[in-house]
Amino acid sequence: MNTTHVFRSMRSTEHYFQLPLDHEIPDGEAITVFAREISSTEHADPSTLPWLLYLQGGPGGQSPRPASLTGWLAEAAKTFRILLLDQRGTGLSTPANRQSLPVRGDGAAQAAYLTHFRADSIVRDAEAIREALGITSWSTFGQSYGGFCTLTYLSLAPQALDRCLVTGGLASITADADTVYRATYERMAERNTEYFDWYPRDREILGEIVAHLAHTQEHLPDGRALTVPLVQMLGMFLGGNTRVHALHYVFEGAFINTPGGKRLSDTFLSAIAEQADRTTNPLYALLHESIYAQGAATNWSAQRVLDEFPAFSPDAAVPLLTGEMVFSWYFEDDAVLRPLEETARVLAEHEGWGQLYDLSVLAASTVPVAAAVYAHDVYVDKELSLQTAAAVGNMRVWETDEFHHDGIGDDGSGIFARLLKMSYETR
Repeated sequence: MNTTHVFRSMRSTEHYFQLPLDHEIPDGEAITVFAREISSTEHADPSTLPWLLYLQGGPGGQSPRPASLTGWLAEAAKTFRILLLDQRGTGLSTPANRQSLPVRGDGAAQAAYLTHFRADSIVRDAEAIREALGITSWSTFGQSYGGFCTLTYLSLAPQALDRCLVTGGLASITADADTVYRATYERMAERNTEYFDWYPRDREILGEIVAHLAHTQEHLPDGRALTVPLVQMLGMFLGGNTRVHALHYVFEGAFINTPGGKRLSDTFLSAIAEQADRTTNPLYALLHESIYAQGAATNWSAQRVLDEFPAFSPDAAVPLLTGEMVFSWYFEDDAVLRPLEETARVLAEHEGWGQLYDLSVLAASTVPVAAAVYAHDVYVDKELSLQTAAAVGNMRVWETDEFHHDGIGDDGSGIFARLLKMSYETR
């Protein structure tokens, strides 16, 4: 039974669906996939509205949990009935984490199970949900990884799509993981330079932190020893406009005087712990490299490619900050991920990844697509995105340097409205 709650000018209806783990075996094992329907109470009868499916960034992130209609959601609710999908393994969908995965068996069995958790399976879930709800066709809005899923949707079931909006999510449809990470390191190096040009004292503080850790042991609040690679994870702040300047506040409070001498402050240590925490989204670490894999193993691509960029080496005097890269040491260092270390290794070595995109179908697509490509996006490279845009039929691109990867957090309503308008102008 679906439950509906009405609050703050918003209707929220909960939907649970029983769907095949493997859509090639429809009568096989089933999993639960959750989705939340959102509409504005300004519409007396939301059933008259067209549907919009929101594809969340990630992988491994649950859909938004709105407490009110704000940002892009408020703008979309003016004209759409919105479905927020908890992609399989996340949120209220059947979980995939250190608590649930051991039910599958050993690491190899867990990895085999997780091969069904990529964009192709997410799209087939969406198709099954669309049919279950009696929807003839719908529009989609994909942020970041949601844009990757959109390209897979356009490959597998374009007939189900009215129009697609994408923000910071035009994945390369041909590049392998190594190519993607080379571009990512280059963009992150540029972003490091930009940030430390703004705050040169922060670079000095980073050097002091590295020197401090060479002779003083520090621990995060969860008890694990602080390392230079963990400090480098503060680069997650560099991934957007809405957080980048907050990193300065982290650095300016890095040290505190104690009876035992100068130490790293609890505030600083907590900031690192927050960036390193994978408790609620372990799939991000487990599946991140697989989202780029088609027909070949990734073999810890980000870790291998790092050797080509010595400025990011933890052994550098003042190493550059990393971003969304995932390294094998995560699964040795983090107590939440440690039980999944073997699973992660098997996934990294897996060679049987299927194709996520159909290049001929994408080239011939007539579905209107409007995409925001952020010129300085450190997570989805502009040049690779523009190559994809040129390879997909009926796509219009808005290239902008006004926003970064988190653009919809900056001006979600404005970006959504612009892309929606553009989608009606494609031909």
